[in-house]
Amino acid sequence: MLAIYKKELRQYFSSMIGFVFLAFFLVIIGIYTWAYNLSGGIGNFEETLGSISFLFVILIPILTMRIVAEENHQKTNQLLYTAPVSITKIILGKFFAVVSLFGIGILVICLYPLILNMYGTDVRLSLAYSSIIGFFLLGTACIAIGMFISSLTESQVIAAVGSFITLLLMYLLSNLTSLIPTDALTQCGLTAIIWLAIAAITYSLMHNPTVSVLLGVIGEAVIWILYFVKSSLYESLLNNILNVLAISTKFDDFSLGILNYDTIVYYLSFAFVFVFLTIQTIKKKRFS
Repeated sequence: MLAIYKKELRQYFSSMIGFVFLAFFLVIIGIYTWAYNLSGGIGNFEETLGSISFLFVILIPILTMRIVAEENHQKTNQLLYTAPVSITKIILGKFFAVVSLFGIGILVICLYPLILNMYGTDVRLSLAYSSIIGFFLLGTACIAIGMFISSLTESQVIAAVGSFITLLLMYLLSNLTSLIPTDALTQCGLTAIIWLAIAAITYSLMHNPTVSVLLGVIGEAVIWILYFVKSSLYESLLNNILNVLAISTKFDDFSLGILNYDTIVYYLSFAFVFVFLTIQTIKKKRFS
């Protein structure tokens, strides 16, 4: 895994992608720091990071689009499948290489609160560094999502667009849920539609019509039986689920200086799930 990690990290800087990412990342954060903190005379660096969390929607797809899709396109994934290293170690090496590149940018912005504290007042370092920790965890979760989408295609462009759309929707979920009616019937109907979509995705991944049909039929039956038995279970159910998936809203706790273990576990779990899905996707292609 260490060899894969070093190779991937070295490749980011030999192909200039790493330098371009860090340049855009630090320039944008620098502009917002100047506008919010230096020009505005405000010492709340946590508000600066909170206002640019959308940055991941733009930069992460560019950073992760090649991580697996390039291997698929160049057919070098065959070498990975036959390498004397497990798929898990290969994917973890790639993932930690991207996280390390992102971590370099985070280490640089760790200096910003100290600089603001030297030349200004009202800089609350505890809140600033709490927000930086949350910013890093949020970015790590987004990287895992981007890597998973990259494993689904051979085209880097499709991987980038897919990651952009996925991350954008996850950022907008908290706003979209307010538009969904909370009555039980509407929530049940939407849940049934989503379950059909899950069954369709299962078929596209497994190409097993029996499993997909059984999954869809049994799931639909359970959904509607529960509705007729106890419809109150569905009141605001989908809204609550979608709010859980709105990863940007969890960052608010870090901006307030609150290091909740459940929020940290939430981001780490998000990263774990999508890294696991990436590994399973590669394994499926390997055995097929």
